[in-house]
Amino acid sequence: MRPITIRLFCSIVVAVSLAGCGVRMGDDSARTPVTGSAGGATAQNANAKLEHCDQSLGTLAVVEDQTAPWYYRLTREYKLTSTVPLIRLLVQQSNCFVVVERGRAFGQMQTERALNQAGELRQGSNFGQGQIVAADYSLNPMITFSQKDTRGVGSVLGGIPYAGAFGALAASLRTSEASTTLTLVDNRSGVQLAAAEGAASNTDFAAWSGFFGSGGGGSLGGYTNTPEGKVLAGAFADAYNRLVGAVRNYKAQEVKGGLGSGGALGVQGGTTPASQALESPAPAPATKPVAKPAPKPALQAAPKK
Repeated sequence: MRPITIRLFCSIVVAVSLAGCGVRMGDDSARTPVTGSAGGATAQNANAKLEHCDQSLGTLAVVEDQTAPWYYRLTREYKLTSTVPLIRLLVQQSNCFVVVERGRAFGQMQTERALNQAGELRQGSNFGQGQIVAADYSLNPMITFSQKDTRGVGSVLGGIPYAGAFGALAASLRTSEASTTLTLVDNRSGVQLAAAEGAASNTDFAAWSGFFGSGGGGSLGGYTNTPEGKVLAGAFADAYNRLVGAVRNYKAQEVKGGLGSGGALGVQGGTTPASQALESPAPAPATKPVAKPAPKPALQAAPKK
């Protein structure tokens, strides 16, 4: 190898070593975006970058639109599963909301109640009515952008052609990027309370095992085989952190005349208060009352002599 080639190669190796071939969530790097476990208000081995709340803001259900095009791509192209378990873990670890079940396990809850109503459960099973906790809010995830640059860096870097093993490494340098959104909705009113966008990217060195041989690259096999999953997890974690920042400083929007009562934009012939104001005649200008002349003093009779 020529000296300049060696220097460039060493720079890439050092950069990769410092980054740990990890996922960058926002502006920082995180090798594992979503880690650990949660039980109640207790979290273990959670990502240190995950936002945390001192007290929960309410109950929350994660609702995923499995008919959307992004979900089809997630499961068919990337071979990944639902985003719901991932987001539930983030939410519970943060202690910002209490997670309630509204997914597939909710069907099992209904099955147990049906068995109770049919008299099949033991006495004292306590599956009567009025025990399911309401979901104050819904959290809706969506993948807005996910792409892998399959072109890579190429076999030419800085106008210098590379051959052999280093050429194969440079050609396999690819970037995975993803952008996601999370939307928080009030279930009682249907009002969107907050929305946040998150992004993440990583560098995928698919040729590490080939470059270092079967012995040196085996430990990276799982990472290089599922870069999309790592990046999407980082993007959702980034979006959730931004969402928590928004609701932590939450201030309700106000509409003149009342929320859902027609709004402040009236239309001619409409029935809303703003529309009725358009049809109301302008008030007549105020006029000053005319001052009455002061009464003349009565004439006094002359005194008798």
